[in-house]
Amino acid sequence: MSVSASASASVTQRAGGVRRICICGVGLIGGSFALGLRAAGFDGEIVGSGRSADNLARGVELGVIDRYSTDLAAAAAGADLLLLAVPMGAMRAVLERVAPALREDAIVSDAGSVKGSFAADARAVLGDSLRRVVPGHPIAGTENSGVEAAFATLYRQRRVILTPLDETAPAATEAVAGLWRLCGAEVECLSVEQHDRVLAATSHLPHMLAFSLVDTLATMQSRDEIFRYAAGGFRDFTRIASSDPVMWRDICVANRGALLEVVEELIEHFQQLRDAIERGDATAIHDTFLRAKAARDAHLDKFSRCAE
Repeated sequence: MSVSASASASVTQRAGGVRRICICGVGLIGGSFALGLRAAGFDGEIVGSGRSADNLARGVELGVIDRYSTDLAAAAAGADLLLLAVPMGAMRAVLERVAPALREDAIVSDAGSVKGSFAADARAVLGDSLRRVVPGHPIAGTENSGVEAAFATLYRQRRVILTPLDETAPAATEAVAGLWRLCGAEVECLSVEQHDRVLAATSHLPHMLAFSLVDTLATMQSRDEIFRYAAGGFRDFTRIASSDPVMWRDICVANRGALLEVVEELIEHFQQLRDAIERGDATAIHDTFLRAKAARDAHLDKFSRCAE
């Protein structure tokens, strides 16, 4: 066997034998998944699907996908793996459209930010076929969207969390994990409930804060001056407020239980800080800031290599 053939066989083995992938939603997340696989030497077929023919055609031009169809069922037919990279609110409708066309052994995964709602959608639509369902979430992204925002290194040294169901076959989980590892990601597994609690605090809440802060400042009479003189810290903190509003609307609705819990905790702590400021209690203010700095510095040093 030649060196190139051997390398190709190794990539196929690491991909769990997956040779044809259908990506529903070829934007930043789905497109970067495809480009990451290509960069690793994956030479199978990658088919794209979605609502925008222009976006999909651009994906072919850029070498992100090999071909496409706006007919979801037609695109998914014959695929070894179906990856749903669409807003949470669209997951069930997409599953309903592709389910009749899927092979019995086709693996179904997603890249959504909420796993409880996807698991419920999969149970409702796929019923007895849950052994091939592998919910997943890449902890990576930018504020940009569309296929032109995709790039091959998005997932390198980033975490991808898989939340296999009780019914999920271990071979299906390992196949999906292998594909993400080809993209350079570090794969970990959590339960659905653990994932949604953790991400409500570390991802969903920060996005809500950024959106809310910018929206609040934009309603002030002095908003032009506020934004004109905004410095680097403000820009860094609010960068994620430029994220896709539809996607984040759906995340808020889908994970509202866990998100509301952490919002209530934040409100309680913020009220304590507000009261300390009103009292002029410099010690309480300083202690709050000191605890926050110590916690962030400790965790940043420990986990920064795979942080979002």
